[in-house]
Amino acid sequence: MRYAYRVAGPFAPNRGHRFSTDHYLLDPYARQVAGCFSWHRPLSSSAAGVAAVVVDEDFAWGGDAPPHIPWADTVLYEIHVKGASRRHPGVPDALRGTYAGLAAPAMIEHYRRLGITALSVLPVHHFLDEQRLVDQGRVNYWGYNTLAYFAPEPRYAACIGGQSVIDEFKTMVRGLHAAGLEVLIDVVYNHTAETDEFGPTLSFRGIDNASYYRLPANNPAAYENFSGCGNTVNLAHPRVLQLVVDSLRYWVQVMHVDGFRFDLAASLLRDSAFLAVLRQDPILQGVKLIAEPWDVGPDGYRLGRFIPGWGEWNDRFRDDVRAFWLTQEAGAGQLAQRLAGSSEIFNTNGRSPLASINYLASHDGFTLRDLVSYQHKHNQLNGENNRDGHSHNLSWNCGEEGESRDLLVLERRRRLQRALLTTLMISQGVPMLQAGDEIGRTQSGNNNAYCQDNAMTWLDWSTAEDQLIDFVAGLIDLRRKFPQLRRHRWLTGLPASPGAAPDVVWWHPAGRAMAVGDWQTKTFSAFGLQLAPETSQDRKVLCLINRGDIPVPFLLPEGGWQQLCDSSADKPFDICHRQKSSPVAARSVQILSRE
Repeated sequence: MRYAYRVAGPFAPNRGHRFSTDHYLLDPYARQVAGCFSWHRPLSSSAAGVAAVVVDEDFAWGGDAPPHIPWADTVLYEIHVKGASRRHPGVPDALRGTYAGLAAPAMIEHYRRLGITALSVLPVHHFLDEQRLVDQGRVNYWGYNTLAYFAPEPRYAACIGGQSVIDEFKTMVRGLHAAGLEVLIDVVYNHTAETDEFGPTLSFRGIDNASYYRLPANNPAAYENFSGCGNTVNLAHPRVLQLVVDSLRYWVQVMHVDGFRFDLAASLLRDSAFLAVLRQDPILQGVKLIAEPWDVGPDGYRLGRFIPGWGEWNDRFRDDVRAFWLTQEAGAGQLAQRLAGSSEIFNTNGRSPLASINYLASHDGFTLRDLVSYQHKHNQLNGENNRDGHSHNLSWNCGEEGESRDLLVLERRRRLQRALLTTLMISQGVPMLQAGDEIGRTQSGNNNAYCQDNAMTWLDWSTAEDQLIDFVAGLIDLRRKFPQLRRHRWLTGLPASPGAAPDVVWWHPAGRAMAVGDWQTKTFSAFGLQLAPETSQDRKVLCLINRGDIPVPFLLPEGGWQQLCDSSADKPFDICHRQKSSPVAARSVQILSRE
C-alpha cells in the first residue's frame, strides 16, 4: 500500500506556519519510498511523485552478528555505493553500482586483501537531486540531500528476482558481516531536501514547519542555515530529536548497521540534548559514532568538543600532514603532534587517542593521487566557473600540472603518495582511507565532484595499481602487528613502569633524543619516533621520516634493528638488518623494529 499525508492548518509564513491541504506529504517515518520525484510535476500531486510504502520488514538474518571490532583495531574505508562497483569487471553487470554490488565476492576479496575492517558508506537515506542540478542535467552524486531518514535510497538497488530495496540492503549488510566487515553509514540530520523558503513542501515543512526547522526569531518566514543547504533541522524540539534517535535505532536494530558518521554534526548540538540522549540510549551505546565536528554557523568549528565514545574527523591531521609533506608549511613539531594522536585537541574529559579519525583525503576534496598531481582545483565541469570547491588544498603537483610523462615528476609522486599513506598508518588514532586512493584513482583535479555521476567518480578498476594496493595492505598488516601504533593511552615520554623504557622517544638523525631547539628549527625535515612495546612480548618500533630532497643517514638507537618497511623502495617490505645506521631516502618513511 502506498500512502501520503495531508495536514490542515494555517498557511502563515510570517508566523512560521506553512500548512496547506493542497500538498500531499511524505511520512517522515516512511520505511520505503515509491515513485520518482519530479521538479516539473505539481507539488500537490502526491508529494510531486513520491509516496510512502507499507512494507513487511521480516528478513532471514540467519546467524548474522555485528563484528564488534574494537576502535583500536579499526581501519575505516570511505566508499560510495555506486562508484565502488560500477566499473568493476569482477562484479556481474546487473549488480554493478548497487547494494548487492558493494558486497559482491570480487569487492569483498579486495576489502580483505587490503585488511580494512569497516566500510564507511556515503549517504544511503532516500535523497533528492536539487532543482539547479536537474536543470543542468546533473545529479547530487554524493547524496547529502536527504528526504526520508528511514528509507534506503532506491537508485542503488538492483532488485534482482523482485527483491525489495530494504531486503537488498540487509543482504548486503549480512554479506559484509560474514566477511568480518562492519558497515557504517553517513547520515545527514542537519538539513533536509526541502531547502530554503523557496523550496518545495514535500514532508516536514507541511507537517509542522515551525517545529522541524530552526527559524529566525525576527523572521520566521525564513530559515536558519547552519548547513549551507537552505535550512537547519531543529533538534532542540523533543519530537524532532525523537525522530532522529528513532531513525538511528531503526538502522541499528532493523537494518543491522554498525555505526554512523554524522554530517555537519555541530548543527545537531545547537540547543539540543542530542549527545546526552545518545549516551544513555541502550541501543546506540554499542555502535560506532563519528562526527564531522563542524557546520557553517556561528561557533561552528567544534573539533575536540564531543564526548568520550565518539570519534571525530580530524581535519587538523589532514592539513598538517599534507602541509608537512607537500608544501612545507608545517614543521616537524606539527607533524609530531598528529603522529601522537593530536593530544592538544582530544586529551580532555577522559578521551583517548582513538577519538581522532585520521585521514589524508575524503570524498570532499582531491583524491590522494590528485594531491600530488595538481596545484589548483579544476572544477569547470561542475558548471560553476570553477568557483566551487576549496582553493587551499595544501597540494603539490611535483613540477607539472596534471598528467605527466616526466620520470622525475612521476617518481616524486610515487614517493609522496607512499610517504603520506605510511604517515597515516603509523599515527595514533583511527585511520580512514578513501576508497580508490589505494588503486591510484584520479578525478582530473576536480576537488568537489558532488555532481559528477560518471567515470570521473566511479572507481576505474582497469587501471588499478597492484603495487600500490599491496603497499597499503602491507602497512595495514604492520599496524595490526604492533599494538603501540594504535594505543589506548596518550604518549607521555615517560616510562609506563619503573625500569621500563619511555613510551616514546623522538629521535634525531644524529643518534640522540630530540632537544627543544631541534623542534624550533623551521628547516628541520628529518626525525623519527621510537615507540616502546605495550607488553613484554612486543618489540620496539622505530619510524624514521625524511621529507627532504636528499637521503638522510640516521644513527640508530642501541642494538640490532630489522627494517620492515621502506616506503621509497620498489619492494618496500623486504626485510633487512641494520646495526648502527640506516639511510632514509628522500621523501620517504622507514619502519624498523628492535631485533
